[in-house]
Amino acid sequence: MTLLAALFAAAFAAGTAGAHSGAVSSVPEDGSTVEVGPARASVTFNEELQKTFPSLTVVGPDGRLWSKGEVLVEGPTVSVEVGELGPVGEYTLAFRVTSADGHPVSGTRHFTLSKEGTGTAGAKPGADSADGDGDSGGVPVWVFVAGGVVLFGAGLAVALLGGRSGRKK
Repeated sequence: MTLLAALFAAAFAAGTAGAHSGAVSSVPEDGSTVEVGPARASVTFNEELQKTFPSLTVVGPDGRLWSKGEVLVEGPTVSVEVGELGPVGEYTLAFRVTSADGHPVSGTRHFTLSKEGTGTAGAKPGADSADGDGDSGGVPVWVFVAGGVVLFGAGLAVALLGGRSGRKK
């Protein structure tokens, strides 16, 4: 039984060590300079994404949100409506998605707006929204903590029960 528990632990560890999704491109491209922003900003990954809890924001040099509407996941791409941008300067696309293997992947990409637009910004990220929902669209930390506790408890139970059955022989 101890051998079975060890094999289970090795198989589980090997599954979690695999590569996760990685960003391979974006619209606008990372590091690019544009005169006009896109209607939708997007980040494309090297594999399909899960549709659970996606987040993609566009934050301008003024520290305000320029992304609008619902974040969409289509295959390996996450996108959000942007509309017309405002001040000249560096904009940041910040993303958090769930890779095909269930692990969260986050990061940023940047582009520079070279010609001032006439768009209207939203609130600063993290500020309470006008409708009061305050939902960032992300996965709460407690979900990961609870998952870790359950996995640890299951592993401990297998190890303890495996040790007992070996002694009864």
